[in-house]
Amino acid sequence: MTQTLTTKVLIIGAGTGGYVAGIRCGQLGLDAVLVDGGDGLGGTCLNVGCIPSKAIIHAASKFETVSKAAAGGTLGITAAQPAIDLSQTVAWKDGVVKKLNAGVAALLKKSKVKVIKGWANFTDAKTCTVTTADGDIVVSAEHVILATGSEPVELPFLPFGGDVISSTEALSLDKVPGKLVVVGGGYIGLELGIAFRKLGAEVAIVEMADRLLPLYDKALTDPVAKWLEKHGVELHLGAKAGSFEKGQLNITTRDGQALKLKADKVLVTVGRRPRTQGWGLENMGVAMAGPFVKTDDRCATSMKNVWAVGDLTGEPMLAHKGSAQGEIVAEIIAGRDRRFDPVAIAAVCFTEPEIVSAGLGPLDVEGRDDVITAVFPLMAIGRALALEAGDDGGFVRVLASKTDHRLLGLQAVGQHVSELSNSFAQMLEMGAVLEDVAGTIHVHPTMGEAFHEASLRALGHAIHI
Repeated sequence: MTQTLTTKVLIIGAGTGGYVAGIRCGQLGLDAVLVDGGDGLGGTCLNVGCIPSKAIIHAASKFETVSKAAAGGTLGITAAQPAIDLSQTVAWKDGVVKKLNAGVAALLKKSKVKVIKGWANFTDAKTCTVTTADGDIVVSAEHVILATGSEPVELPFLPFGGDVISSTEALSLDKVPGKLVVVGGGYIGLELGIAFRKLGAEVAIVEMADRLLPLYDKALTDPVAKWLEKHGVELHLGAKAGSFEKGQLNITTRDGQALKLKADKVLVTVGRRPRTQGWGLENMGVAMAGPFVKTDDRCATSMKNVWAVGDLTGEPMLAHKGSAQGEIVAEIIAGRDRRFDPVAIAAVCFTEPEIVSAGLGPLDVEGRDDVITAVFPLMAIGRALALEAGDDGGFVRVLASKTDHRLLGLQAVGQHVSELSNSFAQMLEMGAVLEDVAGTIHVHPTMGEAFHEASLRALGHAIHI
């Protein structure tokens, strides 16, 4: 028997955009229904993306630390050679995810959001049928928020299955592969490739571009490239992957040579695409912008009272962007005047070392003579040296306007620099000038002192260099 349900707000997708929209709707007194279509509460980020990957990365770093201690000692600490049972590590990771799932469920319940687990299919812009384990539910709404997220891109000649895996399967392996080949040298491939190298796998990376992390400038990516070289990661840049047969991946090198790379697992991380298929988007009458749903600065689509947030709306495809959009849309529906117009959205690569970027970078201001650029090395920061984080070529970089000293962009590379990302975003969002950073007394000893010193250097009077 088909049930029917009417609501003020219908949210499709329970990821960081959708569930945050639901919670904010509840806080504002809006009747809301949230449809969770597959990944689980928290979506890709919580279940098979940001959180579990960082858990595995953390475990890998712990394993590496003990391995160093076993290989002759580090910081005066010695240890026996470690072993890893990856199935236990994955079970711990799953426990972290389960705890967060329960937390999101509790928050939605507190906000009186009705959660339906099932797959939605729209027949028109405001009506969908949700197929659940207990039968179909037809839901109609005054407002619809689309938050369906994204999915890994599959290569036609390397379809997922068996030993060809996406990041989702990589986070649930029961043992460390002896030989892992990563296809794609972007942040997902590098984060996981580095983690598995720390866990003892032999790793090769195949990237079509001439260098890794091509969206970042070379100064930011060089320390990562040096780590890979130092730790024996095999790099094939300017190379194209082919088919995978009998435990070997066919590739064509930059100079046209055909090679076969042995692999126990092939991890394909060539990007993500918006999830637009299989739920009736074509019946909703919304305009598209290439593969993405077209939205304005209110996250409104071309169809009245249909909104879209998160990865579905385009780059940057970042969890925190989706959350911010979800919150804004809920407030607009409640009658508030809101716009999604951030000065900057900081991005972090949890590689070794980490990379942070917010606002404009050197490539964006190339050729301009009205920009001050200042770099401060982490090796001159006491806290960095005490954390063994100052000898990998890390730095903090500041870009500011010559005329009024307003901050234009901030970047950093080095161990633990991900924790500077919020400070970077905050200063840019507040329209800070170099003197604002220079005049803020930064706590000693912290990594954040490098931000202070880089700003002082841009003004011509860094203290510790």
